[in-house]
Amino acid sequence: MKTISGKVLDRLGWKITSEFPDIKKSIIIFAPHTAHIDALYGKLGIAEMGIKYKFLSKKELFFFPMNIVMRKFGSIAVRGVKGKNAIYQIVDLFNNVDKLHIVISPEGYIKKVTDWNRGFYYMARKAKVPIIVAYLDYKQKEMGIKGVIYDVEDYHSVINQINSLYKGVSGKRPDQFVLQTAG
Repeated sequence: MKTISGKVLDRLGWKITSEFPDIKKSIIIFAPHTAHIDALYGKLGIAEMGIKYKFLSKKELFFFPMNIVMRKFGSIAVRGVKGKNAIYQIVDLFNNVDKLHIVISPEGYIKKVTDWNRGFYYMARKAKVPIIVAYLDYKQKEMGIKGVIYDVEDYHSVINQINSLYKGVSGKRPDQFVLQTAG
């Protein structure tokens, strides 16, 4: 039986192509992120798959009354390295719960980004959790899970796997989505 999220996605012409793996803790990377609407579609898809999750947002978005909305929808305020390091903040969260999935857009912005933020990798590695590769493909109007990366010890290997999984996926603005180099 479909949830409200699933019914909304159906009406919008989207389909979910996979089920969420039986994993208790993970970093879920979600790409491409080329338009603001991606966040809405992503939240609907993740809700339909039955995932209890939190997602990261810039601390600057947590001003009144927006902070109430952000927390209500599962957002965690994070600050870059200059403040409290988000990597250690998330690792601490993982260490204190039995079940947690953190959703991150590795690109970090909706504009064209040629150098993804590596934070998702370091969070997964330090917390010793797998990276789940989730996607949103506008050309196919589908979303789901492309794969799970369990061995997160080597950054280059992880990026190569991610690139392979995202190859051929099209964002709302296809020219804005660039696969990451392992450099």
